[in-house]
Amino acid sequence: MFPSVFDNSTIPVLEQVVNFAQQRHGVLAGNIANIDTPGYKTRDLSPDLFKDRLKQAIEARDNKTSAGMSGAASNVDALKGVGDNLTAILHHDNSDVSIETQVTELAKNQGMHNMAIGIMTSQFSLLEVAISERV
Repeated sequence: MFPSVFDNSTIPVLEQVVNFAQQRHGVLAGNIANIDTPGYKTRDLSPDLFKDRLKQAIEARDNKTSAGMSGAASNVDALKGVGDNLTAILHHDNSDVSIETQVTELAKNQGMHNMAIGIMTSQFSLLEVAISERV
């Protein structure tokens, strides 16, 4: 089989960032929706764990590429195990939900998503220019 044109580009990495940001956005929105639920414990996907696994997958891909091997897409599959780890202070009703914290995390997550989409869009624009041989 021919390796994908995108295997050694930033496209698979950006795809993982976008997927992570979308999943985390849903979790954070659920936290905000349950802000008034007594005893509700917030959930979150760890950006730090995601970044560590993303870095490991990129390094593994680069090591395979420099050794002359293909199949870089399988390295990105290691990113699917992003787990929970963020905790906050428990409030008087035994919940750990803070609207300020959740909105801040939601805004940071939205920024990460928008950055990844912007970079991906510019990558595809460059690819389109290269294919059409325009200047």
